[in-house]
Amino acid sequence: MTALRTRRRPRALALLAVGAALAGALVASPAGAAPAGDIRINEVVTTGDVEDSVELYNKGTATVDISGWILKDDKDGSKYKIASGTTLAAGAFRAFDVHDAFGLGADDKARLYLPDGKTLVDSFSWSKHSGPSWSRCPDGIGAFQTVVMTLGAPNDCGGDGITPVPWPGSNSVTDADASNVFGEDLSGLYQDGNIMWGAQNSGKLWRLVRNGSGGWTPDTSSGWRSGKALRFPGGSGHPDSEGVTVTGNGSAGGVFVASERNGDVSGTSRLSVLKYDVSGTGSALTAVKEWNLTSDLPPVGSNLGFEGITWVPDTYLTRAAFKDASTGAAYDPARYGAHSGGVFFAGVEGTGTIYGYVLQDSGAFTRVASVNSGMRGVMELQWEPRAARLWAVCDDTCGGQHRTLQVDKAGAFTTTAVYNRPTGMPNYNNEGFALAGADECIAGSKPVYWADDANDDGHALREGSITC
Repeated sequence: MTALRTRRRPRALALLAVGAALAGALVASPAGAAPAGDIRINEVVTTGDVEDSVELYNKGTATVDISGWILKDDKDGSKYKIASGTTLAAGAFRAFDVHDAFGLGADDKARLYLPDGKTLVDSFSWSKHSGPSWSRCPDGIGAFQTVVMTLGAPNDCGGDGITPVPWPGSNSVTDADASNVFGEDLSGLYQDGNIMWGAQNSGKLWRLVRNGSGGWTPDTSSGWRSGKALRFPGGSGHPDSEGVTVTGNGSAGGVFVASERNGDVSGTSRLSVLKYDVSGTGSALTAVKEWNLTSDLPPVGSNLGFEGITWVPDTYLTRAAFKDASTGAAYDPARYGAHSGGVFFAGVEGTGTIYGYVLQDSGAFTRVASVNSGMRGVMELQWEPRAARLWAVCDDTCGGQHRTLQVDKAGAFTTTAVYNRPTGMPNYNNEGFALAGADECIAGSKPVYWADDANDDGHALREGSITC
């Protein structure tokens, strides 16, 4: 999340602005009409008793007047007309109790029409009563699941059948930086041996070195003392830098930053991966290449885009028989010519979706995976080579939940474990997470680090541990 606020607002409110495209029974709006496609059936409650409700959600960026729109079940004669003067703001939820107009059965459907009663906007059908709620996960874009009822509020999408377990390491967490070194908005982290890279939302990259007492401090050489300002190719703009990673070639092969927008045009999404040559001594870094992925992805709020990024080597993906979503066949690196020798995975805050891309040296790109993380938002991603697992991390929105994913027998990344945050760490707004390498394992344990975007108590970096 970017620096354009003085204090982090509750993440649940931020997520109300989620916008995305969804395949389904959606039709284009008549010319000049409200953007009907932004209104989705988001939750249906049908308990077989007296509870028959349909919730609508506006996944767009503008208020929509839904006066006179019509809700129906599977019968055309069943009608619930939405009252005149009813509007739905961007990111807002509104539930309608349709019981007195028609009942929703165990094998039924909910349909939403424009006022003409003929233009279908959205629909959902089911074959059993909700238990207690049929809810889209994530809101507005995902498949319907049976979860707890949250009419009028964001859906509770944390329940995917995997029970969270305690943190797999020490519950003790300590500060890993001096007081007020970074301030707010330190986000993505990546440990590369004795170097820690840190991305700050204000368009800055930090190169950190060990401080001699187990923590990290800014490198004072080669112009890194205060971090280096980031620019888009050509030297313009201020990338809203959220995530950072390197490939198997280390920083010598470039440092890759995930950005969700240009801070100079903060209201517009620009979901990009930027490559930087970090070998110079200047105070600013201009991207040597940009892969602008915005047009290839469902739209999201400009401040709800890419938050985390990591790189997974081709060697693991081919060995695990990873399926390329663009071809439906086993992933074949040779298909893509010159590229980084792996796939970049980027996590979206607003939807909790993880996207995998082959970024070719030519500037071309191909999306090879779309993964539902099972969380409301993804703030950080990290590949752990020795354990061959992908870490997906959520912040205070999800209570600091961490998940690991691996390629399953079907060739797709699926969740293998869900971990609660260490009990010794409050529910900080952690947007960054990094793991030490296997070479730092001592007595079966190794360090891990978190970046606290809110700089709580004057510290942005904290250290804990996990079992190796």
